[in-house]
Amino acid sequence: MEMHDPAHPGAVLKELYLPEGMGVSEAAKKLGVSRQTLSAIINGRAGISAEMAMRLSKALGTSPDLWLGMQMQYDLWHAKQKPPKGVQKLAA
Repeated sequence: MEMHDPAHPGAVLKELYLPEGMGVSEAAKKLGVSRQTLSAIINGRAGISAEMAMRLSKALGTSPDLWLGMQMQYDLWHAKQKPPKGVQKLAA
């Protein structure tokens, strides 16, 4: 079954994992990243890197694979909406 427009992992982080009432600044401090970095992820302007996946897994008790998997699904879905043009097979 193909997924339809998966949520950005930052939205999942904001909705399901950040404690109620915790601001971006406090969460960023606890993750050891800048407020700008976390804000960009939460607002879907930046993706989850391998390093951020490690930070989130340690802080939240999740697997880094969870975050990287979400990011990959999100990126791949969006890439499939605009298939690359001008690509030819490398071998017959």
